[in-house]
Amino acid sequence: MVGSKVASLALTQELETYHTNNSRKSLLPRTFSLDIRDRDATIHLVKQIGPDIIINAAALTNVDYCETHKKEAEDVNAGGVRNLADAARISKSRFVQISTDSVFDGAYGHYIESDAPHPINHYSVTKLEAEKIVSQLPDYAIARPSAIYGWHSPRSVGSSDSAKAMNFAMFVLDRLKNNQSVRAIRDQYNSPTFADNLAEALLILARINENGIFHTAGRSCLSRYEFALSLARTFSYATELIQPVFTSEFDQVAARPKNCCLQVEKAERTLGMRFLSVDEGVRQMKLQVSSRNEL
Repeated sequence: MVGSKVASLALTQELETYHTNNSRKSLLPRTFSLDIRDRDATIHLVKQIGPDIIINAAALTNVDYCETHKKEAEDVNAGGVRNLADAARISKSRFVQISTDSVFDGAYGHYIESDAPHPINHYSVTKLEAEKIVSQLPDYAIARPSAIYGWHSPRSVGSSDSAKAMNFAMFVLDRLKNNQSVRAIRDQYNSPTFADNLAEALLILARINENGIFHTAGRSCLSRYEFALSLARTFSYATELIQPVFTSEFDQVAARPKNCCLQVEKAERTLGMRFLSVDEGVRQMKLQVSSRNEL
């Protein structure tokens, strides 16, 4: 989802864009098949294109899958990033890496960029390792979003165990549309990040001359239960279908941080943009959905 949002926005800004795909199909022009675990293929493709900027939106993102497929997670989320970083160094490309809020342990929340990371599951360990790899480059930016959500056509999503078929917002709306209940965790907090807003931030990060880590997340700090309620209200579904549950009642293989909310003031100042609250992002999502009659 994030990669396609970035690509679509870049095309509106008259940037010359090249895209890669692996397990999922892409309808974007100038798309190349690439498995970033293949070092030679990665370096060859980057040399062939000679990009000024590389934005890496490739990762295994299913946290529970990463916990039970640790080597695969390491090979993609850290090893693949190492291959891309080496290719960027050779081609003198600026490198923008998408990381995660869950590099933090969630002990207190409202983290700023200088707070010390302490991951508590394997997915987050691999993403922190990727941050360390990228930070050795001469020209880089690391973006940390949180619980990314947004609209995408269900027809554009392929099947993959290593990445969720739908982001949380799409999952909730799909169930509510069919009058099905939603069990939403009430004691895990994030800063839900509207994917279109994130794409805007990533393209600005691609163009500035400042290295470092940037918290590119939404302005709200709320639980998944509160997030689901916002979706139900905005899309005029019955809030009674949202059932609050505690983490202890939910079947999750990997440990989850309790509060990974991020402070975004540094990123807003540096990028000259504003991140959206959940209510604002969900309203934008509704406009996109309404224009396509998808839900």
